[in-house]
Amino acid sequence: MMKLYSYWRSTCSWRVRVALQWKALAHEIVPVHLIAEGGQQYGAEYLAKNPMAQVPLLEETGAGDAEIVWRMGQSLAILAYLEERYPQPALLPDDVFQRAMVRQLAELVSSGIQPLQNLSVLNHLSNDLGQDSKAWAQRWIHRGLLAFDQTSRQTRGAFCVGDHLSWADICLIPQLYNARRFGVDLSEVPALVAIEARCEALEAFQRAHPDRQVDAPAPA
Repeated sequence: MMKLYSYWRSTCSWRVRVALQWKALAHEIVPVHLIAEGGQQYGAEYLAKNPMAQVPLLEETGAGDAEIVWRMGQSLAILAYLEERYPQPALLPDDVFQRAMVRQLAELVSSGIQPLQNLSVLNHLSNDLGQDSKAWAQRWIHRGLLAFDQTSRQTRGAFCVGDHLSWADICLIPQLYNARRFGVDLSEVPALVAIEARCEALEAFQRAHPDRQVDAPAPA
């Protein structure tokens, strides 16, 4: 049995939720509220599992041995684990170049955009340094999405790399959601918005959406 420690609006958690849904893997969502109680990720029990105090965190009980628990953080490491352990349906293409492009696009979001708009970074900017954290986030999201758009032009089909869903799409869609949260104009990346619409029609994305999570706030 798998447990995914997740926060409903965490884009990193969202990536893993889509993969679990796409591969139809049974799992339990364990909410970790990143704001309540000063951030539940800083509690001693959670820190013992993930010293980085971040989500997501995946736990899986070892097959045939309830005493063995495999535990890992970092969304791309989790996606790689799931792909190797549960390869079908695949989220990486067979072609070597396309696989590399999927990883590049996924890293562009995971390493090049998302860390710069992370909650802890924005809080430090606004609370400790007196800076406009929204303007900061807008700058790096806008820059990163333009780069993503340009990079993906050589591989785009129905999805970011060809006509099959991949890690690139799984990373892109939560980032577009966050772009809107921060008021980033997406009119310059219509191809990415079109890919988003195709992804949103898939059940895996619908089930993984923040609004459908157990810890999502009730509608006002």
